[in-house]
Amino acid sequence: MNANIEDPAADIAWMRRLAEEGRDAPLLNGPVMVAAGLIFGAANGVQWAIQAGVLVVDPMVQLWVWLGAGAVFAVALFLLIRRASRKPGYGSHGNKAVGAAWSGIGFGIFVMWLSLMAVGFRSGDWTMMWAMPSVVATAYGTAWIVSGAMAGRRWMTATGLLAYAGAILFGALIGDPVIYLAFTAFMVVTALIPGLALMRQEPAEA
Repeated sequence: MNANIEDPAADIAWMRRLAEEGRDAPLLNGPVMVAAGLIFGAANGVQWAIQAGVLVVDPMVQLWVWLGAGAVFAVALFLLIRRASRKPGYGSHGNKAVGAAWSGIGFGIFVMWLSLMAVGFRSGDWTMMWAMPSVVATAYGTAWIVSGAMAGRRWMTATGLLAYAGAILFGALIGDPVIYLAFTAFMVVTALIPGLALMRQEPAEA
């Protein structure tokens, strides 16, 4: 016979502790959202300047702008995750779930970008790249709504719905360089500002 005797009361207490940790631990992805807002917001500003003729350069410079933004964000992400790992609550179920949601969304956006780039190089027609703002906005909306459900915070759900509205707006702006200015504002509203709000709730490093 198994000598280990399970204690139902201890099991219930353990499950309650996990639930409370997931509910009460502050989310630690604020700095990542701030970095995304600043880096990709700036990249959209440069994209607008090129598309609008304000900045006259070879059109392929646009590719390097986004590759550069992606590389800078990747480095920032690595450093910020290391920083977050030293904070209380990093291993909570809430942070793991929200982190997984945003990681999945991020990889999805990247793969979609690569797919549309492949279409452009294959066909020589880059018009499909105009759809990327709507793709990103839809992905952000989903991530915020999932995060809101995980954390029980209505303002995150509201941010997700706002992102969905942005996706529709970007669809209406396809073909107009102003879409990139609108997307810069979108990154401020759905990444930078919410990220700063989350950072205010972070605990000090352990």
